Amino acid sequence: MTTTPDRVSAALSGISGILVTPLDAADQPRPERLRPIIDRCAGAGVDGLTINGNTSEFYSLTLAEAERMQAEVPGLIAGRSVTIAGVGRSVQDAVHLASRAKADGADAIMVHQPPDPFMAPRGVIEYVKRVADAAGLPVVLYLRNDAIGLPAIEQLCRIPGVSGVKWATPNVMTLAKAIHRVGPGINFVCGLAEPWAPPMTAVGAKGFTSGLINLLPERSVAIRDALARGDYATANGIIAGIETFEALRAEEMNGTNVSVVKAALTLTGCDVGHARPPAAWPLAPDSARKLEALVGEWGLLRAAAAE
Repeated sequence: MTTTPDRVSAALSGISGILVTPLDAADQPRPERLRPIIDRCAGAGVDGLTINGNTSEFYSLTLAEAERMQAEVPGLIAGRSVTIAGVGRSVQDAVHLASRAKADGADAIMVHQPPDPFMAPRGVIEYVKRVADAAGLPVVLYLRNDAIGLPAIEQLCRIPGVSGVKWATPNVMTLAKAIHRVGPGINFVCGLAEPWAPPMTAVGAKGFTSGLINLLPERSVAIRDALARGDYATANGIIAGIETFEALRAEEMNGTNVSVVKAALTLTGCDVGHARPPAAWPLAPDSARKLEALVGEWGLLRAAAAE
């Protein structure tokens, strides 16, 4: 299936799900273990699925491992959702991954904001230009630090190929200013998942990222649909039901963010393995008990989950 920029834009206006990276006991990626997760997401109607995002432990993967995930996962998605490939780290690594993305079956790329401590706003602009040129696909910017300033954010959005911004800072009023400044044509997405989707939607963002889709895509879809019809009460009610899950993910300076998702999947019988350092693994005993109780409340607990 050939994916048009309009289909990518429509997907960004919905759910940008971030897939975990399954690891086996030998600490090797096992992309094929994503099949049941992807099947459930596709069945629920998740709009887009991202490989090599933060929930995918992108910065814990080697370049070769990121290449493998990008090469193999699009075939599992098989066009049922828009496939977005995360790229980043050094500009050479990002350009390398971006240059392969289209041939690997990705529909768009997501450019991780460089974490370099000496990052300059104009340096980030040059970084994204090089990556966008190499990709030849719609580009989504992943903005985790808005300190680069509104002029730089506007310049990033003017780079040919840029179609969306995943806004992953809690500065909602700055987001509103960015949306107003950039104007139509760029889709700003809530990049802080379901809990932040209502306030960001209220100031003009469309769609949200989600790690919950690995476990309960139906709930993410219900939140998406409620927000699309302006039903904030229903959306907030569903979000309240995942409050414990999100609180567990925020423990240890957010170091359990991926760990909780992976541990929950294991409890459901879906073996995606461990989370790599510097993530927290295993979960602290009290957190593990709370998570098991929650998965049980959701009716997803399987006695044979742990092997």
